[in-house]
Amino acid sequence: MDLFEYQARDLFAKHGVPVLAGEVIDTPEAAREITERLGGKSVVKAQVKVGGRGKAGGVKLAATPDEAVARATDILGMDIKGHTVHKVMIAETAPEIVEEYYVSFLLDRANRTFLSIASVEGGMDIEEVAATRPEAVAKIAIDAIDGVDKAKAQEIAAAAKFPAEVADQVADVLVKLWEVFVKEDALLVEVNPLAKVASGDVLALDGKVSLDDNAEFRHPEFEELQDKAAANPLEAAAKEKNLNYVKLDGEVGIIGNGAGLVMSTLDVVAYAGEAHKGVKPANFLDIGGGASAEVMANGLEIILGDPDVKSVFVNVFGGITACDAVANGIVQALELLKSKGEEVDKPLVVRLDGNNAELGRKILTDANHPLVQQVDTMDGAADKAAELAAAAK
Repeated sequence: MDLFEYQARDLFAKHGVPVLAGEVIDTPEAAREITERLGGKSVVKAQVKVGGRGKAGGVKLAATPDEAVARATDILGMDIKGHTVHKVMIAETAPEIVEEYYVSFLLDRANRTFLSIASVEGGMDIEEVAATRPEAVAKIAIDAIDGVDKAKAQEIAAAAKFPAEVADQVADVLVKLWEVFVKEDALLVEVNPLAKVASGDVLALDGKVSLDDNAEFRHPEFEELQDKAAANPLEAAAKEKNLNYVKLDGEVGIIGNGAGLVMSTLDVVAYAGEAHKGVKPANFLDIGGGASAEVMANGLEIILGDPDVKSVFVNVFGGITACDAVANGIVQALELLKSKGEEVDKPLVVRLDGNNAELGRKILTDANHPLVQQVDTMDGAADKAAELAAAAK
């Protein structure tokens, strides 16, 4: 879950990272009172989960409370790279900035560890710095057990060649940012810029934080951080049903048991779709190992509720959960949806393989549902699902 800047700022403040005061609003007039409290001038910053706000006109200085209202009026409703601005942060203006730096911690999936990235050339995209001046970017691996103490933070600051007069302050900030990273179960914690101001102090002027959704059970407060207004309604509904669902832009609904099988199914459907008007997978949906009638019904309800879906491909490999249990789940799911008054009017292509596959196929054959077709192979089932979706386009 990606956070807005103001949410990242609040987390930073919670863990002692030096930040400037600021409050978030969604109406222009509210900027007046906040700016008055901040000393009569402020920075009005668009709150969108995308970079390049400044270049797009989403960050403006306001020299007076009236000007803050005007700037908030200009920015609210603005489109920045496809993101509509619904909130702005009214922030304290920074003292004179002398230098801008970059620091971050992130999960390094490729090397199965954590990584610190730091540079004395902040204030711009770190990708641009890495591409044009790779020597200006220090990358230091972080041991998951040892973490970042003062000594490790000083190692990072030295590797990035931070000036001696700020190295200790930067190290202190790094220790606190690591605390944010660990205690908030983050996948990314980034400050750009981390600025040295005229007083000599180092301040985090902007922040980016991505939290690990898998850690939500440890953080009930994560619920309040979710941007529900921007959430895809189908994904939100699937989350309420504890389904692993991601909306895609195709026409073939996908249900499978196991993330690896579902990913393979997406590829096979995309390939098959090239011969059928270019249809593509409409979603990722992993129902896991226990494909009960209720779980299957929930999955079908979500997928059939997507107006883009023209056909559904149920691809199951029976393991711990045998294919006969899955087949019974499909039959009962269709009956359950019908009893709830939810019309099932899109064809289902089912491929069962593995434990008790023959019995599972017999159960579906005996049920003789008019919208259910069985295909023995994964490639054949994908082709049939793509064909049916193309015919309904």
